[in-house]
Amino acid sequence: MSDIQEKTGKETVIPGMEPTGHYWFNLALFLRDNGIQPVLVNPLHVKRSKELDDHLPSKNDMKDPKTIAKLVIEGRYVNPYLPEGIYAEIRNASNMRFQIEAELTRNKNRIQRWFAIYFPEYTEVYGSFDAISSMMILRQAALPCDIINLGADRINQIWRDAKLRAVGKKRAQTLVDAAQRSIGYTEGLDTARFEMTLLLEDYDRLQSRLKQITELIEKLVRKVPYAEKLLQIKGIGMKTVSGFIAEVGDIIRFTDAKQIQKLAGQAIVENSSGKHNGKSRISKRGRKRLRYLLFEAVLSLAATNPEFREIHRYYTSRKINPLKTMQSLTALSNKLIRVFYTILKHGVDYDPKKLLSDIRRPEEMPQAA
Repeated sequence: MSDIQEKTGKETVIPGMEPTGHYWFNLALFLRDNGIQPVLVNPLHVKRSKELDDHLPSKNDMKDPKTIAKLVIEGRYVNPYLPEGIYAEIRNASNMRFQIEAELTRNKNRIQRWFAIYFPEYTEVYGSFDAISSMMILRQAALPCDIINLGADRINQIWRDAKLRAVGKKRAQTLVDAAQRSIGYTEGLDTARFEMTLLLEDYDRLQSRLKQITELIEKLVRKVPYAEKLLQIKGIGMKTVSGFIAEVGDIIRFTDAKQIQKLAGQAIVENSSGKHNGKSRISKRGRKRLRYLLFEAVLSLAATNPEFREIHRYYTSRKINPLKTMQSLTALSNKLIRVFYTILKHGVDYDPKKLLSDIRRPEEMPQAA
């Protein structure tokens, strides 16, 4: 690039790249550290504009760089945000937590599959296999024949030795009865026992890792200015706060909360042409994980937080332009973004009264004469 810049007599060079996976990270950091600011081109723009020259959807190492270069020339790029310091630490930790949670979900699904094959009646006794009393028995006797051989008295004794109070001989007998009438598969039981042993070991390992990474994230988040003020909001926990900071990064880089809404893919997209007025929707062009995190948060807020519950009730029941449930939750997500943005940017405390007073109520406004 330096040679080309010197030969052509150009003062500035703008390297553009398509952010696919993690492959661009090191190159972007290298360029930035050497005084060259790289830019990113949206892969969707590359895909949709590559047919403009030859009307073919072909993809090769000659065509794609040319397409990317044209998009950069036209100014259709963004400057990448590479978090630094505590924000880089939180993003890395948050990514690890999501990966562990995904592995844990797969592990649980495999355990449920095991029960569906070898002991389908087990779910009638335990709604969740990871109850303490359940895990104690599964480590010793997971198959129906093993539970029958163990017997209700021995099962109850295991729980009594561990000083569990919520279970007793009645639950033990219910488990034995379920084992006696089980229709589970009865072939290959030795390997089935071994499989359950491995699954439970993986479950314990993942739970331990999740606990460790959660404790690390809590320590990191408390180093972010004003982050603890977000936890003052009823219904907001550490997972939401850490996930928001991990996805958004340093709040100082934003000048308006609407930029974060766009980052989350919650910008409103209009669909109209001439006399046709279609339904508006959110773009869903942004950080999927941030959008999902906000949706989970407002579900909790609409149920447990008095202010958000009242706003949700108003949005869905107002006389003028009432919103559907999903529309209301999306509006609440954007309101939560504005609340987080204001607290993190200015260090103010959460004010429930101000939140409620900001609701626009068109039916209560005086009519013009």
